[in-house]
Amino acid sequence: MNLLELRGVSHAYRQGGLFGRRRQVPVLEDASLRIGAGECVALLGPTGSGKSTLGRILLGLEAPDRGEVLYRGALLRDGRGRMAPESRRAIQAVFQDPYGATSARFSVLDVVAETLWPLRLPAAALRERVAGLLDDVGLEPPMMDRLAHRLSGGQLQRVCIARALAPGPRLIVLDEAVNSLDMETQARILSLLGALRRRSRVAYLFITHDLRLIRGFADRVYVMQDRRPIEVDDPLGDGPVPPVMATLRAAILPARPLPRGQRLA
Repeated sequence: MNLLELRGVSHAYRQGGLFGRRRQVPVLEDASLRIGAGECVALLGPTGSGKSTLGRILLGLEAPDRGEVLYRGALLRDGRGRMAPESRRAIQAVFQDPYGATSARFSVLDVVAETLWPLRLPAAALRERVAGLLDDVGLEPPMMDRLAHRLSGGQLQRVCIARALAPGPRLIVLDEAVNSLDMETQARILSLLGALRRRSRVAYLFITHDLRLIRGFADRVYVMQDRRPIEVDDPLGDGPVPPVMATLRAAILPARPLPRGQRLA
């Protein structure tokens, strides 16, 4: 049984002003995708292809117009559109901009503890739990008393990962989670995420537009094509791929400058 599954999901946004005629803009059409326990699934696609909308539907932040979202074989949302508390804890997210995903008024302790408040832990136990989570993501526990927005982008993204890990999730949606970071920090964060997955068996949906980031990280790969994800067997090889994947391949710069007169294939 899959951990999380989309079946025939379609979704559209409504556009139009107060006095203009509103129209439907389709974003997803008959989209299907599956994620197994402990698996890292990459979802690739250019900006505006619908991949972030798909991630929001998997998180339960938006409801599909048609189709089903299943968590461990059962509907993710009930007939009233509500998610069970167990499912909310089990599916967490790390977004692209760590500064936008946290409050400038919060300390690191406040940010990481955000998903722990329902447990009503005593203050000492809460600090101990947060210290352990910071240690898991390679940060010094005394950092918890600093204002989160005083940290570097890479450090704050680690704090956001610690927050996502806090409730013991089964799946983390990584929505462009390293794309705003420099290449060295990207490599460190991806290495950290890989180590956490091996240790805790958490699954990832890794949403990105950068094909280079999935090498050695993703078990399976989907690419958004015609408003639906299509699974690709060999995204980095020379075999045939959907047109969008071919475009993403062509966008990769060579490791070193090409000789004069030579061009990318």
